[in-house]
Amino acid sequence: MKTIGLTGGIGAGKSLVSKVFSILKIPVYNADEAGRRLLDNNSDVIMKVMALFGKNAYQNGHADRAFIASVVFQDSEKLKALNAIIHPEVKVDFKRWFDARKEKHSYCLREAAILFESESNLDCNLVISVSAPLDIRIDRVMKRDQINREQVLARISKQITQEEKDKMSDFVIYNDGERSVIRQVMTMHQSLIS
Repeated sequence: MKTIGLTGGIGAGKSLVSKVFSILKIPVYNADEAGRRLLDNNSDVIMKVMALFGKNAYQNGHADRAFIASVVFQDSEKLKALNAIIHPEVKVDFKRWFDARKEKHSYCLREAAILFESESNLDCNLVISVSAPLDIRIDRVMKRDQINREQVLARISKQITQEEKDKMSDFVIYNDGERSVIRQVMTMHQSLIS
């Protein structure tokens, strides 16, 4: 089974694209969701995160993501340290997930906002970037996360630019409201299964 990386800047529409692939019965591993699950349930991760951020990192047995985000978006060293805790565990989790499906499918998607930053792209056969204009991305994230423009821009500044992701990818799906995402996914799917 091939592993196809799926990435894109915050608000570009990775979730929409992965849903279309899911409808086509392609298994999708969401690395961001896996990271959140591991942050809440993996005892090694919990111990290391508490050592890094203190007891305020967890409330009622769950990671306080708002608190952690408020720290890491202001401190790039803490962000780097958090990623060093989470990424190796996500890699192990993906391997388990992949092994359980590899006999049944020709390819799977590994969806990750920071696919290149985490170097997970090195474990992929190909990478698809989902791309959208900056203003559209900002509007989507403001509505989705109920945050202001400055907070969105702070998050965007912590990622590789959309243009860089597009250049580093093998394919780009445009989610700009003008081109059909479904048509682009169908074309991509046909080339991946042939």
